Amino acid sequence: MWDCSVAGARARAPGSFQRAPWGYAGISGLCSALAVAACMAQAAATTLAAADLAALTLEQLGNIVVTSVSRREQPLGSAAASIYVISAEDIRRSGATSLPEALRLAPNLFVARADTNQYAISARGFANTLANRLLVLVDGRIVYSPLFSGVFWEVQDVMLEDVERIEVISGPGATLYGANAVNGVISVITRRARDTQGALVTVGGGNRVRGSAVRYGGVLGGGGHYRTYAKFFERKHSERGNGSPILDESDQGQAGFRADWNTGNRDITVQGDVYKANVEQAVGGSRDLAGGNFLARFTQRLASGSSVQAQAYYDRVERNQPGAIREILDIFNAELQHGSQITESNQLLWGATYRRANEDLQNLAPAVLAFLPESRDLTWYSFFAQNEWRMRADLALTIGVKAEHNDYTGLEWLPSARLAWAPSPEQLVWGAVSRTVRAPSRIDRELFAPATPPFLLAGGPGFVSEVSRVYEIGYRGQPSGRLSYSMTGFYHDHERLRSQEPVIGAAFENRISGSTKGIEAWASWRAATAWRLDAGWVELRQQLSPDAGSLSSTAGLGNDPHRLIKLRSVFDITPRHQLDVMLRYVSELPNPSVPSYVAVDARLGWHVSPELDLSLLVQNLFDPRHPEFGTAANRAEYVRGVFLRLLWRPR
Repeated sequence: MWDCSVAGARARAPGSFQRAPWGYAGISGLCSALAVAACMAQAAATTLAAADLAALTLEQLGNIVVTSVSRREQPLGSAAASIYVISAEDIRRSGATSLPEALRLAPNLFVARADTNQYAISARGFANTLANRLLVLVDGRIVYSPLFSGVFWEVQDVMLEDVERIEVISGPGATLYGANAVNGVISVITRRARDTQGALVTVGGGNRVRGSAVRYGGVLGGGGHYRTYAKFFERKHSERGNGSPILDESDQGQAGFRADWNTGNRDITVQGDVYKANVEQAVGGSRDLAGGNFLARFTQRLASGSSVQAQAYYDRVERNQPGAIREILDIFNAELQHGSQITESNQLLWGATYRRANEDLQNLAPAVLAFLPESRDLTWYSFFAQNEWRMRADLALTIGVKAEHNDYTGLEWLPSARLAWAPSPEQLVWGAVSRTVRAPSRIDRELFAPATPPFLLAGGPGFVSEVSRVYEIGYRGQPSGRLSYSMTGFYHDHERLRSQEPVIGAAFENRISGSTKGIEAWASWRAATAWRLDAGWVELRQQLSPDAGSLSSTAGLGNDPHRLIKLRSVFDITPRHQLDVMLRYVSELPNPSVPSYVAVDARLGWHVSPELDLSLLVQNLFDPRHPEFGTAANRAEYVRGVFLRLLWRPR
């Protein structure tokens, strides 16, 4: 039988790290994906350097250059979207030890930890460890899995010290990024190699996680620079509310490089990573995962003021999960983008993308569940065009459309229109209308439990794309040098959402409709020269219901809080000592029920010398433990954590 707990029930000795043996490479996220399916069957302008964040002016923060909204450089203050930027200094002063933990800094994201490795991360609803409506990129490389169109967060690792910024857009980005950018886009952007020269060593440990990393950067010929890195971490098993351990301890090693050349009007980047991981589970041995990727990007700025960018990457994943599947997935992606100034008031951006996935899969437990056919080749290709028309100095209209073809539903049209009005240099009012889709994945069409009839659960041969029409209005302002804020109201009209209809067993169809509406807002106030306060608030209401004749429940589509509140204090006690505190309030999750909670994290930093930094992070300062996601019987609880870090820059 398939274990429907968070990560299995077999206990191990609490209170100690035990390194799991290396295998092929492992991932607990796939275990979650397949476990959920089986359980359904059973149940039926400038880039900021690493200066102290509290010392940055609000003008500097507002002039951070972003690229995710329009796929070109523009100041954050002029971006007509609900976008929040997590800077390198934000990440450093948060004390985050993983990419999902760093994403907690974004006020427009809901981040819930399901166990030691798995997270439910979402924007504007549909939170799930199998969330499939959020597109994530790492240096332009899409990292979602074609198995379920979602992200296995436990293996999306980067060296956080090398991240320049993380751009978080809540709201659709389908016109520029394609299907599955339904509720948001997360773009992780690492620093250029020339900004990470020399050596860096970081070592840290605590009661929940320990790890180390090393990086070195140098100079190449022809105006080039490079860096290489390696890192390793171990995470301790999580616990249930009664203190019993869950078998989900993990370790992972990763190494990579980046090289950049800049020759005036030409930029060239090549980079790559390899990784290997192990996640323990209760049945059949550990889940193993390994993989690697290689990316090359070429940008040419022309004398006319236009620019051309070409990018290609190869991504390989090897996944071996006892009792479920063994998979080798190869993805090749190539894209071309051209931007030009057509007239003084018209700026055109267009591009094309080709993507192919070759999956060699073996079903290890066909009596429980199976993907049929086992192996599959999938192809996507698309073309987009977007024009920004500046009707007058303070008013701009941006209209775009993307045509994307996939093997399941053919051609999908993804249009959008955005209007931005700047009544003064310190204010921006904007509105947007978009149509976006979530295209079918293998789990929608080709998952069966068991592999032969009669099925308890069957992929829908006629399952089509889910559709959302999105309406947004926003305001961004900076009334003084000490205060800035952003507010966005949104309404998402959904149709053809995934339902589970009783046909002998259960089959996936598109028979749920509804809406999501709400408000998201955040502000930054400089209370003193060395003290900054940040606040974020999200109010969310979702109403989903089966269409006429449908017998499906809506419970499996997500589990979201009605209210999120985040407060953060960034304080320089002295030029060498820092105190950072973050408070998160999350209201009750409705189904399955998870109580509301308040979590407070505090970090004390000491700049010992130009070469050495020390920091102490305490998570859940006033709360020994609380659950964040999952069913009451088996869910993990997020316990108080202490983490001491040393960062050394040898000279």
